[in-house]
Amino acid sequence: MTDAAPVLKVPQDVLDHFAKLGVDPETFSGGHLGEKLGITIVEASPDRVVGTMPVEGNQQPYGLLHGGASAALAETLGSIGAMLHAGPGRYAVGVDLNATHHRSATSGLVTGVATAVFKGRTAATYEIAVTDDTGRRITSCRLTCMLRDL
Repeated sequence: MTDAAPVLKVPQDVLDHFAKLGVDPETFSGGHLGEKLGITIVEASPDRVVGTMPVEGNQQPYGLLHGGASAALAETLGSIGAMLHAGPGRYAVGVDLNATHHRSATSGLVTGVATAVFKGRTAATYEIAVTDDTGRRITSCRLTCMLRDL
């Protein structure tokens, strides 16, 4: 396994469009929020996106992984999948996010796996499972993105 950061295949016209608006290409891997949360994209395709995030630094006052951090990880992964599904000349915008927190995490890395459940012409929906280092489910999410033309 390599330590090199994966490179997402983002359609050039999408990058060019957002560059004109002053949007950093890093947006497609979580942007500045993703950087602050420590999100790393491990795998990305329109059907499945996998990413990790450290618990350390993303905890609420009781030392537990913050639910908002789990939701941000989920939305990042699902949005990347939807954007890759949208393809050239299109982009994805999250319109609905549901998160159910099952248990806490206090250390280590959490891993999110976004799996496409619907890939249509105008919308895409992903289920995202966030698990701890032992594979126990921390959070279950569902994200729907609207697919728009540039």
